[in-house]
Amino acid sequence: MKKHPKKSDNEIATNKKARHDYLIEETFEAGISLTGTEIKSVRNRRVNLKDGYVQIRNDEAWLMNVHINEYEQGNRFNHDPLRNRKLLLHKKQIHKLAGVVQEKGITIVPLKMYFKNGFAKVLIGIGRGKKQYDKRETIKCREQDREVKRTIKLNMR
Repeated sequence: MKKHPKKSDNEIATNKKARHDYLIEETFEAGISLTGTEIKSVRNRRVNLKDGYVQIRNDEAWLMNVHINEYEQGNRFNHDPLRNRKLLLHKKQIHKLAGVVQEKGITIVPLKMYFKNGFAKVLIGIGRGKKQYDKRETIKCREQDREVKRTIKLNMR
């Protein structure tokens, strides 16, 4: 029986595809502006970061295309699952991100959502797109590391 990695108590969601598709150069921690029913859904871990990205508009950072399910006990005031959400960053960080995104092949992706001191936070990363051969090389290195660890473990017995 295969054991699934356990998420820590404060971790809500991770974007595994981001590290596969992008070479993450730098990360930033950002707060996120949520409505009442959204934070309740986030506490229930009903979040999908897979297709999300960050866009800079009018000196503000916006989290786009992140799916937060509607709250089950929500009424007619429930939120739109795919609405754009404002990220809370310092002006210097936003200007740095805006400058970096102007380069070709650079995008900002959400890597992880978690709780810190009771507040929902998003770890965003500046990612440079990987080519197909880079992805194959990453998989090859991971397989080699796994094989080395396996042989060391067998030799220790």
